[in-house]
Amino acid sequence: MHQKMFTAHARWRKTAGVFLTVTLGAVSAGVFAQTAAKPERLTLSQAFEAAWARQPEVAALMARRDAVQAQQRAADAWTPEPVALEVTGRTDRLNRNLGTREYEAGVVIPLWLPGERGRSQALAQAEGRAVESRTTSAQLRLAATVREAWWNLQRARSDAGAAQGQLDSAQHIALDVGRRLKAGDLAQADQHQADGAVAAAQLVVAQAEAAMIIAEQALRTLMASSPAADFKLASADPSAEPAPDAASTDLDTHSELSALNDRAAVAAGIAALTATQSRANPELIVATTRDRSASGEAWQQTFTVGVRIPFGAGPRHDARTAAARAETIESQAQMHLERARLAGERDAAKARTDAARLQLVAADRRAQLARESRGFFDKSFRLGESDLPTRLRIEAEAAEADRQAARARIELAAAISAWRQALGLLPQ
Repeated sequence: MHQKMFTAHARWRKTAGVFLTVTLGAVSAGVFAQTAAKPERLTLSQAFEAAWARQPEVAALMARRDAVQAQQRAADAWTPEPVALEVTGRTDRLNRNLGTREYEAGVVIPLWLPGERGRSQALAQAEGRAVESRTTSAQLRLAATVREAWWNLQRARSDAGAAQGQLDSAQHIALDVGRRLKAGDLAQADQHQADGAVAAAQLVVAQAEAAMIIAEQALRTLMASSPAADFKLASADPSAEPAPDAASTDLDTHSELSALNDRAAVAAGIAALTATQSRANPELIVATTRDRSASGEAWQQTFTVGVRIPFGAGPRHDARTAAARAETIESQAQMHLERARLAGERDAAKARTDAARLQLVAADRRAQLARESRGFFDKSFRLGESDLPTRLRIEAEAAEADRQAARARIELAAAISAWRQALGLLPQ
């Protein structure tokens, strides 16, 4: 009777094991089907570059640079506006028709106001710097998103690997219990406990695989990568991104501060230029006139040189000046607030990195001790000196210690990456 029950139970375990293996294999194959065929080693820097290549800022960058270059050429021109040609004619043909004729042709040359050209050139240069710093700031914001998706995927992969290792250990124990059950050293209840541990480990593996698929899809979405284009992640060790050196900790070179500084420079340039443009541009008029008073008289030609000087703009100019000054004050105040915020993030990221290093040392020590204890109790269990619940508990503790050690390594690498993000450094 006992043999029949064991045979039926063994057949059920074999069928259930095959079913779960096929199911988990189907789930894994949807994501990693082509890894063995054509794996591509993907680094964090490559993931960021792929994500940046599809951003709207990249598509508009060349057009923005062209606009800045056109603005610089306009500021370097000899006149603030294009020269105009003016042609007029006068005749009495429609009333008296005495032959009176007058034709005038001239050019109207706009003139720069005092200091306007120099300040226009300074504003154009500030606009050019602002375009580049805005682009770098957009890159840094995208880098934060890519880094988060990258390390989430690394954590999910680590948890999946730890879960698979725990499943392998549980299956090894279950096989050992099965052999000892046949030899009569253990009872059927021990087999049920071992099989329950295997089923629990399989559940954890399935959950970890699902979390890994979700995390990988989030990274693929940022990279615009199709599921068919599989890749292999680079190892998540603390050297994945180098720790910042002393020169990198200076916030003066931070892209966010550079963008705000350039924005403030543009606002100051607009304010200075607006203060100069207190009136419309004067115009130099050079013309020639050819006329006669009546039919039969000789044609006369004269030349005209004149200057057109507009009056002041008044309240309209005051409104533009006040608006430009307000934008300058707001940009400078925002830059001071941003500097304080970034300094706090830098210090917090450094403290997190230091704490992660200590946690890694402790986690590695615990994992080493847990592995040694697992070896002791494995030998003790095979010799019959300890029971199965104790062996399963020690195995679970060792698996959890290994998982925490692997997670601690990833957390240290992620902390270094976050530290670099707080300093305004792009992935490399």
